[in-house]
Amino acid sequence: MDSLTQIALGAGVGAAVLGRRIGPRRAALVGAALGTLPDLDVFWPFEDPVDAFVLHRSATHSLVMHALVTPLLGEALTRGFRDLRDRRWQAWSAVFLCLTTHALLDAFTVYGTQLLWPLSAHPFGIGSVFIIDPLYTLPLLAALVWALCIVAWSRRFGRVLVAALAVSSLYLGWGLVAQRIAEARAGAVLAGFGVSPERTLATATPFNTLLWRVIALDGDRYLNLYVPILGGREAVTAYAHPRGGAGCLATVPAAARLAGFADGFVRYERDAGGWRVADLRMGLTPGYVFRFAVAEIASGVAAPIPPRRVGSGRTAEGDVAWLLAGMRGEPSLRPAEAIAAIDLGGTRTAARPVAAASC
Repeated sequence: MDSLTQIALGAGVGAAVLGRRIGPRRAALVGAALGTLPDLDVFWPFEDPVDAFVLHRSATHSLVMHALVTPLLGEALTRGFRDLRDRRWQAWSAVFLCLTTHALLDAFTVYGTQLLWPLSAHPFGIGSVFIIDPLYTLPLLAALVWALCIVAWSRRFGRVLVAALAVSSLYLGWGLVAQRIAEARAGAVLAGFGVSPERTLATATPFNTLLWRVIALDGDRYLNLYVPILGGREAVTAYAHPRGGAGCLATVPAAARLAGFADGFVRYERDAGGWRVADLRMGLTPGYVFRFAVAEIASGVAAPIPPRRVGSGRTAEGDVAWLLAGMRGEPSLRPAEAIAAIDLGGTRTAARPVAAASC
């Protein structure tokens, strides 16, 4: 999740565990600081941009590592706050919970969080909440602001804090339910259309949990299905895009690492400058958030190059109106993908034939 959300979550957890002992303000500040620690790995000098992408949310987001560092940071708290010297268990609990809730919340996004590193490098990425979602953050942020404005604990603040943590947690639960609804609805649409995809992935669209994107890998193409929770099957729209030539990059290690990290949800793009790999999970076609140049064309074949991240636009013209319509449950064609739309019921343009990219 975004830094502000992690600060607010850490502050809420810190205030809940330590607020009665050291006061809401100090407890919130301690929790906010602890809640930001896992993301300090962005300052680590990784070898290249692909490593920075794949290894972010690994060691510093591991529940195993959190358990190992808890005694060290917990002891620092007991020495820093006199009121905690006889409550070592409380200080340790605050440290562990602030660190682990950060990592667990990140795992609800689609990026991929290595919760069990070094025992396992599997990147957990549920995708049931967008990386920035105001409805999740605002209750926690309100509690944080209140905590910063008071010194002594009160029952009223305690009730507000519990409510903020409960509402935000219930919202995560709603995201899981909405994701299952989107998956089921998209599966029915694909079955009716005669498509049996290799795998599918449902992710929340920006800033909400009412409009979902279901990515379906289908041979040499991938399908984007946009599924409004408030609309029926008739509100679902679908678009077909080429996946590119994965076989062309068989000798390019960076391409294999990216594909493995994204569980195959990548697109391979070739132009005059060489080959790029885009992660389909984050960003909306064609504005992928993570796109990397990994190879050049030498003597007609792909030759590995030092990977570099390639920028792209995050939004396209008409996206805001389209997103709002989808959140209301209204069928709406996305302008940026309209040319690739699939006719699901005689009301939309047929998709262009999708051809595999040549090497």
